[in-house]
Amino acid sequence: MRLPRLRRLGLLLCAASVLVACERTGPHRVIVLGIDGADPETIDLMLSEGKLPNWAKLRKDGAYGRLQSSRPMLSPILWTTIATGKAPADHGIGHFVAVNEKTGEQLPVTSQMRRVQAIWNIASAAGRTVGVVGWWATWPAETVNGCIVSDHTCYHFLFTEGATGDAKKIGITYPPDLEGTIAPLVRRPSDVTPAEASRFIDVPAAEFERPFDFADDVSHFRWALATADSYRRIGLSLLERERPDLLLVYIEGVDSTSHLFGHLFRAEGLGGELASQQARYGHAVERMYEYADEVIGDYLARLDRNTTLVVLSDHGFQLGVLQDDPSKTRDMRRVSERFHRIDGVLYLYGRGVRRGGRIDGATQLDVTPTVLALLGLAPAKDMPGRVLGEALTDPEPARTVATFEKAGIATAAAPDAPAADTNVDPAVLERLRALGYLDTQSPQGNRNMAAMLFEAKRYAEAEAAYRTLVAAEPDDGGLRASLAGALASLGRYDEALAELDAAVRLSPVNPEAYHNRGAILERQGKRDDAVASYRDALRYSPQYEPSRRALERLGATPSAKADTPAEQLAARMSERAADAARRGNYAEAMQTLDEAERIAPTYARVYQYRANVAYLMGDKAAAKAALARALALEPDNALFRSNLERLEREDAKPAAK
Repeated sequence: MRLPRLRRLGLLLCAASVLVACERTGPHRVIVLGIDGADPETIDLMLSEGKLPNWAKLRKDGAYGRLQSSRPMLSPILWTTIATGKAPADHGIGHFVAVNEKTGEQLPVTSQMRRVQAIWNIASAAGRTVGVVGWWATWPAETVNGCIVSDHTCYHFLFTEGATGDAKKIGITYPPDLEGTIAPLVRRPSDVTPAEASRFIDVPAAEFERPFDFADDVSHFRWALATADSYRRIGLSLLERERPDLLLVYIEGVDSTSHLFGHLFRAEGLGGELASQQARYGHAVERMYEYADEVIGDYLARLDRNTTLVVLSDHGFQLGVLQDDPSKTRDMRRVSERFHRIDGVLYLYGRGVRRGGRIDGATQLDVTPTVLALLGLAPAKDMPGRVLGEALTDPEPARTVATFEKAGIATAAAPDAPAADTNVDPAVLERLRALGYLDTQSPQGNRNMAAMLFEAKRYAEAEAAYRTLVAAEPDDGGLRASLAGALASLGRYDEALAELDAAVRLSPVNPEAYHNRGAILERQGKRDDAVASYRDALRYSPQYEPSRRALERLGATPSAKADTPAEQLAARMSERAADAARRGNYAEAMQTLDEAERIAPTYARVYQYRANVAYLMGDKAAAKAALARALALEPDNALFRSNLERLEREDAKPAAK
């Protein structure tokens, strides 16, 4: 019997409402999209210009704020903090590189170095399905309730390929056969064509014919784009095929392009080699932000009503900032955290997110608790971060579990304890152990772990860590200065001063050591001695702001002697010359220094700057002559002496055949 039309329509509407209700009450899903180095100020600027429409949608219809990072701002450390909800001193990832103790070979840090459970381990144990794509320190891939595409899947910027030697085919994915499934989605730098790259950079097609080499700017950029696009495609494929409850996808492109070309971003008044660089690469960073916006759009288009999208970065990035030493821009690989900003971004959108919400005071430790809450899982009591409730519509689950960590887990206080069981396939581990890839340590990581203990105000542990490092490298002035900082924080000032004296003997051009000595002397009430130390710091680094501020607080001038009016004018002219040199205008810089020398012929700083510009111009003889003149005027200046000795050593090297 046929139903009347209106009655049939009512049944269809009822059926539709049932489907919607089922979708709304289905399992909660979260997609975490990590965009390395995405800077909040740059995003704000481009949004104000009507660009980045998908970031604009996240902001309008979701919740957003800044995400505070921590020092040192190095990607493996920060992305592990984000993924574990534990501080670096506890999770154990301290640097980019691990070193094979037996062979000396280097490789990127491994999942076996992580001392705590990551969110994908926690979600798997709770019966949720997971997918992880490209996240730092995920090789060898762990056994999870789902899939892991480790950070060795694509070319790695530390090495030519993701893994090195015989290990390059081991532990790349979990399950192992996933590697073959995703192989068609993996792009290599050679796959990036001149036509595709022309959106970002303007270079002749012939430059794409050179063999791949990270020292080549075009190669390096092609790697950044190929890797970003690979993880973009793999993440979307896993989302559509597997529909995991938790998907984490890491995209490197913005940060890598910023390190390469960020100094050119909207910079004005460039000359010489910098102007040439800007013509070729000046739009690369801006275009990469637009590319990242498109990646966000890909994931937005695939959201359902049960899914939350989290978009975040590990830190920001200062763009359009030129090097104090322009020679460092010649290879354009500014791989240094100096240009990182402490604030990244955090955007939440979709199910469970308060529309128009503003997130204030969020730190990386808050990400894992918040994502767990969005999944309907309670964070552990020992997670120091908070659930960002101001951005969510649902209440925070009660924290009833003390910890997700397993018995015997390593901690910062017991660095020799075994790493957490990360459930890597035993056969994979055995093969890697046979190859020596698990007999690894990270010397630089040990330094960073000590520094992070200090930042966490765990001064006694920091002192112990630094003493171990100093015992291994007693002639390292930087380590002794760091040990002094820990001792001073414990109130052991005399011991700290002794270490700082040793640090200065070993590294005479060390503004931090002089500044720290000044701070201790100031605490001891020795104002004049403190002023002298702060002045020493500025002598070797005129822009060193902590010492400059300390002298202002104490009512003292940066220099012990009163500069004559002519010297004051020459100092200002030297700074103008330095600014011209930073912008590549070397002829203008030299003309300004010529005038400054005429005004104040016995002012040493003029010759210091002249040496720098002459070196940039390739005239080492003129640079050495200027340094010799500066040293004659200030015989005790360690900076002048060390620079002159360095140039003489360079000249003494045999010419390459």
